[in-house]
Amino acid sequence: MGRVLILVLIVVAIYLVWKAFGPQTWNRTPQAPEIKGPDDDEEFLWELEKKHFKEMRARQEAEEAERERRRREGKER
Repeated sequence: MGRVLILVLIVVAIYLVWKAFGPQTWNRTPQAPEIKGPDDDEEFLWELEKKHFKEMRARQEAEEAERERRRREGKER
């Protein structure tokens, strides 16, 4: 009876090792990470950052142009 139990345990162990490391696991291609929201999408975040930078730059240029215009108006008087 003990020999049958040991044989069953060995068969179960072999089956589990085969399922864990068998041929079906050798050629698995890594899956791309699933995007669940906009904060997971690197391209979206990059575009958002570029848009923010462009808006900030345009605001700075507008402020600088306004300062220059005021400076010129002050000299003309």
